[in-house]
Amino acid sequence: MKRSAILAAALVALAIAAGTRGMTGHMAAHMIAVALAAPALALALRGSRWEPAALLASPLAWSVLELATVWLLHLPQVRMAAGHATVAMVAEIGCFLLVGTGLWSAVLAHRGQAGAAGIGALLLTSMHMTLLGALIGLAPRPLYAGMAHGAPWGLGALEDQQLAGVVMLLVGGASYLLGALAVLAGMLRQGEAQAA
Repeated sequence: MKRSAILAAALVALAIAAGTRGMTGHMAAHMIAVALAAPALALALRGSRWEPAALLASPLAWSVLELATVWLLHLPQVRMAAGHATVAMVAEIGCFLLVGTGLWSAVLAHRGQAGAAGIGALLLTSMHMTLLGALIGLAPRPLYAGMAHGAPWGLGALEDQQLAGVVMLLVGGASYLLGALAVLAGMLRQGEAQAA
């Protein structure tokens, strides 16, 4: 548990550092928060009085809350605020970490035969992350032109945004899909053990 908490803290620090590198860095920060730090923090909090699943147990409710948070915080006006003020960026990463930890915590609490709810929530999250990543990556013009400052490798605003969309597609979509497959594998193993 202690190692998971240390890992989560290190990942959040990495996310904050990455968040200053244009839209691609900002997206990497989001993905580090929701796909890496959040599951580590959910593991660290498991069984404690601070476990988010103890407050709201439904994986689907957490998934919908995360969906609303992710889409709201990707509105161009909101993104600009976070792209130009460190305090706003840290608050944004905190929001992603909070809803991500809640989702992973609820999924971990619903393992075993009750894991279908967690699988559904993770698949819903994977789909909306994939959709938003595709929208950002395939947009014909820069949606976040003001965030091109500090873009990696001298990328222009549109190229930076396209790469950010790819990061979201690959990391956001894949992490939740892999999580759903891991929960499904656990359910199948438990079913086999009960049948034997």
